[in-house]
Amino acid sequence: MFSAALYLQYILREEPCPLCMLQRVIFIAIGVLFLTAAAHNAGRIGSRLYSALIALFALGGVATASRHIWLQHLPKDQVPACGPGLDYLLQNFPLAEVWQELMHGSGECAEKGWTFLALGIPEWSLLWYVLLGAWALAIATKRSGR
Repeated sequence: MFSAALYLQYILREEPCPLCMLQRVIFIAIGVLFLTAAAHNAGRIGSRLYSALIALFALGGVATASRHIWLQHLPKDQVPACGPGLDYLLQNFPLAEVWQELMHGSGECAEKGWTFLALGIPEWSLLWYVLLGAWALAIATKRSGR
């Protein structure tokens, strides 16, 4: 998913909006947690802890992607004005305000760009967050043969 985002940004010149950037960070966090869990090979409790953390990040991703989809389906006259970029927000505001501003969205988040099989980037992200979260929960509830 992340390599597709980089392809869209650097090859197809699709500039990511702040919500897209936040979704990338969430995908990276989920990937790092999955890799750490695999390398750590934790026992039952550790496995459940990793799974819970992954599921929490996936839930955050579902919320972010859902908000993004909602913004893209707003009527043109209800789309919020474009705000400052993510870099500016992170440098000049506390994290709580950055989160609030990101979830409010901006005009650039409402633009529909690239699509594949009639789904845009936020829809694909939502699908992957649900699948990754379900996978993590399946791992957590799997009965151990140890």
